[in-house]
Amino acid sequence: MQGGPPANEPVLQYGPGSPERRELRAEIARQSQAPVHVRLRIGADALDGEGTVPVRSPHRHAQGLGEAAQASAADVRSAIAAALEARSSWAATDLATRARIFRRAAELLAGPRRQRLNAATLLGQSKTPYQAEIDSACELADFLRFNAYYAERLADEPLISPEGVNNSLDLRPLDGFVYAVTPFNFTAIAGNLPSVPALLGNTVLWKPSPSALLSAHHIFELFREAGLPPGVINLVPGDAELVTREVLSHRDFAALHFTGSSAVFDQLFRRVGENVAGYRAYPRLVGETGGKDFIVAHSSAELDALAVAIVRGGFEYQGQKCSAASRVYVPASLWKPLEAKLVEMVVQIRVGDPADFTNFMGAVINQSAFERIGRYLAMAEKDPACRVVTGGRQSAEDGWFVEPTIVLVTDPGHALMTEEIFGPVVAVYVYADDRFSEILSEIDAATPYALTGAVFARDAAALAKADRKLRFAAGNFYVNDKPTGAVVGQQPFGGSRRSGTNDKAGAAFNLLRFVSPRVRKVTLEPARDFRYPFLLPD
Repeated sequence: MQGGPPANEPVLQYGPGSPERRELRAEIARQSQAPVHVRLRIGADALDGEGTVPVRSPHRHAQGLGEAAQASAADVRSAIAAALEARSSWAATDLATRARIFRRAAELLAGPRRQRLNAATLLGQSKTPYQAEIDSACELADFLRFNAYYAERLADEPLISPEGVNNSLDLRPLDGFVYAVTPFNFTAIAGNLPSVPALLGNTVLWKPSPSALLSAHHIFELFREAGLPPGVINLVPGDAELVTREVLSHRDFAALHFTGSSAVFDQLFRRVGENVAGYRAYPRLVGETGGKDFIVAHSSAELDALAVAIVRGGFEYQGQKCSAASRVYVPASLWKPLEAKLVEMVVQIRVGDPADFTNFMGAVINQSAFERIGRYLAMAEKDPACRVVTGGRQSAEDGWFVEPTIVLVTDPGHALMTEEIFGPVVAVYVYADDRFSEILSEIDAATPYALTGAVFARDAAALAKADRKLRFAAGNFYVNDKPTGAVVGQQPFGGSRRSGTNDKAGAAFNLLRFVSPRVRKVTLEPARDFRYPFLLPD
């Protein structure tokens, strides 16, 4: 086993004149002129599938990044067969060898492949340079290194061995294949969901988001360059219903590793339950789903820190983080000065092509997201219970752009305060200062989610009360900080209730879901008489 835990990958800042700024710009230019054909990767084969879909930049309708093959039902069945064929040899490969491959991928990512994946994330998912860096370079490298470390710790878990007995633990993979379904909003999650089960000896079918196919292509190439054998991870982009139908109907389906909406996870959970009698083993279902993440301020909160947390937590990556701050509770005594600070900050935010490094926000991911967010903006404009404090406009002329928007609402049960929007819209409710305790109870009960949340206060008693009353309201809880930006090894990520199974990506908890431990007992001197001492006569 390795020594202590690895260090987190340092975050590059991309300041003027820096080498990383120069290298990223060059890679953006190169990829912009070199469209990629994303192919199915099944076993050792790169296949064209059944038709293609275009890959475009969300912030520039005219920017074609390539095309992506789409899997047919026969392709999915072939990928399952390839995963099952590779399973025996991969499961027999020792953990040290498997860990070495993913550590090698981390080193390639942190070094020569860093800007390739950053540029793909910027172009394909409209992340700014800094947002791409903390995600596709740093967090993914951290996942790969820390997961290897945690796996080795689990394998070395000591068992008590009395005299004459040798007990040991065998971290077997699951009995079948794993289905990894990944989202558009984090390249790191897209790399983590298939690689965690693979690290533990499983073989995987990976269906990436149709809105993140360019970065998925480069992640797969990274794994293969690091030495991952064919068939261990099989890349099957395609229609979600088609791919899922084939996967969930197969007797060897062993686990789902999912990040996406609560509604989709509900459907998958239900279908697995309906099919459960036909599976070889009970499948593991691991999901990180929706959120309606909160910031609550006490009257003792420090205004500048609170304002920055709302702006960064609500508007970085266009609010398309499952942890993004989208509902804020502010005491009446702080609202007017806070409102002024928020407006002052938000009007300075530039929205546009993230290849222009002066832009704080890019575009939302696609037309569907643009239209969904637009319905909430229209509600805010027309509803007398709402007042748009700043923002509220959209433009689809060049890309799917939405202004950072803050809406003041008079009803804490309003849709803007309770429904997941997944865009740059922050709803604010102002409460009477003496209702802090009551508002904590309302926060806990207001939504079905329990992903992230933050409290701002300088009063120690208020912080203690919030910690106690909001204990089950968020799986990741922040004190005097924004509710986004969890770091692998520091704040393992996940929530409960309708926010998922809370298996904590970035920690050993997550890895445990993809092993089926076997305990081995070796008795050095076995019993040779069936009779026990109590049977002897007096």
